[in-house]
Amino acid sequence: MAATASPGASGVNGKPRTSPKSVKFLFGGLAGMGATVFVQPLDLVKNRMQLSGEGAKTREYKTSFHALTSILRAEGLRGIYTGLSAGLLRQATYTTTRLGIYTVLFERLTGADGTPPGFLLKALIGMTAGATGAFVGTPAEVALIRMTADGRLPADQRRGYKNVFNALIRIVREEGVPTLWRGCIPTMARAVVVNAAQLASYSQSKQFLLDSGYFSDNILCHFCASMISGLVTTAASMPVDIVKTRIQNMRMIDGKPEYKNGLDVLVKVVRYEGFFSLWKGFTPYYARLGPHTVLTFIFLEQMNKAYKRLFLSG
Repeated sequence: MAATASPGASGVNGKPRTSPKSVKFLFGGLAGMGATVFVQPLDLVKNRMQLSGEGAKTREYKTSFHALTSILRAEGLRGIYTGLSAGLLRQATYTTTRLGIYTVLFERLTGADGTPPGFLLKALIGMTAGATGAFVGTPAEVALIRMTADGRLPADQRRGYKNVFNALIRIVREEGVPTLWRGCIPTMARAVVVNAAQLASYSQSKQFLLDSGYFSDNILCHFCASMISGLVTTAASMPVDIVKTRIQNMRMIDGKPEYKNGLDVLVKVVRYEGFFSLWKGFTPYYARLGPHTVLTFIFLEQMNKAYKRLFLSG
């Protein structure tokens, strides 16, 4: 079929034509940004819960619902969208890079007959894409963590960033350029875990659902695959995520950082807050990651289909 297809529909070696790399990167970023608009309140709740009860077994919030209602009561409706500008910039940098690289590598390693890469190769592609994207997106991540954490502090201790660009400028001015990449290593480690789990499990889940014969390649299939992917990713990545959150939000005390490194965070959380505190905020994390995964992949799939229909068909 591929060999006899028209030149406009096929590319080199008979492989179907695909969108340019720049479009893949653009669609990845737009898909992530679109999803963030819907899930930013959940990201806020997740970050607040991960920072609550720091260094003690007592918890500031009993449940995710308690955290959400407390934030609404204290900060109003606009308060739950605190840090949205940072969340959007994070997606514009991190997600654009990771999904763009993943899509390019996935297509390059797909066989000429359309056979997709194996599971382990998918995981390796996901880890590579995630680590690269995390490095690019760390400055926006630092701003996001600080902006979402600000409301839980006493008024005299708040950083008071107006928006993500104000945050980045002030961080550079007050703490130096290297602070923009504070927590870069745990951020990249988290991204490796998230992308190995999320991207590979999404592709594998989608493939399994399609092979079952009960699903076709439509939004329902993308939704189910995304929900499975989100659950796997949440369980695997939360301990690394709490390390990243604590390090990026930490202050200097008497000229010394609160934590020495990621291992120090893990040890202190387990010692002072309990082992299962490594999964503190599991519900809002999954409630955010699940829909974000669903919306990101649905937006991405729909944009890719529209592009192929408008520019690559015929």
